[in-house]
Amino acid sequence: MKSGNQTHASEFLLLGFSEKSEIQFMLFGLFLSIYLVSFTGNLLIILAICSDSHLHTPMYFFLANLSFADICFTSTTVPKMLVNIQTQSKTIKYEGCLSQIFFFFVFGCLDNLLLTVMAYDRFVAICHPLHYSLIMNPQLCGLLALGSWCISVMGSLLETLTLLRLPFCTNMEISHFFCDLPEVLKLACSDTLINNIVVYLVTIVLGVFPLSGIFFSYSQIFSSILRISSTADKYKAFSTCGSHLSVVCLFYGTSLGDYLSSAATTSSRTSLVASVMYAIVTPMLNPFIYSLRNGDMKEALGRLVPLSIRTITGLS
Repeated sequence: MKSGNQTHASEFLLLGFSEKSEIQFMLFGLFLSIYLVSFTGNLLIILAICSDSHLHTPMYFFLANLSFADICFTSTTVPKMLVNIQTQSKTIKYEGCLSQIFFFFVFGCLDNLLLTVMAYDRFVAICHPLHYSLIMNPQLCGLLALGSWCISVMGSLLETLTLLRLPFCTNMEISHFFCDLPEVLKLACSDTLINNIVVYLVTIVLGVFPLSGIFFSYSQIFSSILRISSTADKYKAFSTCGSHLSVVCLFYGTSLGDYLSSAATTSSRTSLVASVMYAIVTPMLNPFIYSLRNGDMKEALGRLVPLSIRTITGLS
């Protein structure tokens, strides 16, 4: 190792968005509001599903897991960013950076896999309605959820552990508001070929394959819907998967935008905006999509919120 060129990193600098204090104040308020809305919205979804026996079905079981993953996904990056803005500090410890990369990949991959499982659930419900209860039994639902968690953790471990072998240059500045793996790899002083290969393999296995599964499920769903003669029945069948399809489009649309912005432009600001949409805004919008487009969820939330208010008032 050449002295002065390489070092065992102890901390990184997250450059974030802007050094102007007035802009940082606005950003703090904006991202704190988004985080609180995202956290509260997804928590309400989980509580509504747990408290309403009518929602104890496979679709809502997976939705509760998705909401929990979204809470953890935003909690991986936003609190640290808010602390850095508040304390006017840009540093993050090496161990903290590795942890952030690990959990960011875990919950990002988990979102992806759960959306795939939910697409399969809709495929069975629409294309094989008579066998739905038999196929989507509690044991299979538990295994699908557990499998999604295990695969996400293993994929993230593979990505993170390969970083441990890399020495880093003396320039430890990351042009991002969190430890984004591609940005961290740019700071390495040794060959990152193995890391890049691992990234591409994990992306194909945990990104492309699940997306292909979603495409296949919806191709079969649309084919089945088109064979329905009644317009009312067609609308009813499509409405059962409308919320999920909206979330899929939002998730993959923003993640693709994040990837393309990183690959097609050297502008860090453009990449930052794309990452905000993917990592922060999308998890906030998911509860709104499911609550506004789903009658059962509206009713469950309508019963839960007044009950919560009465409980809090009584306690106070």
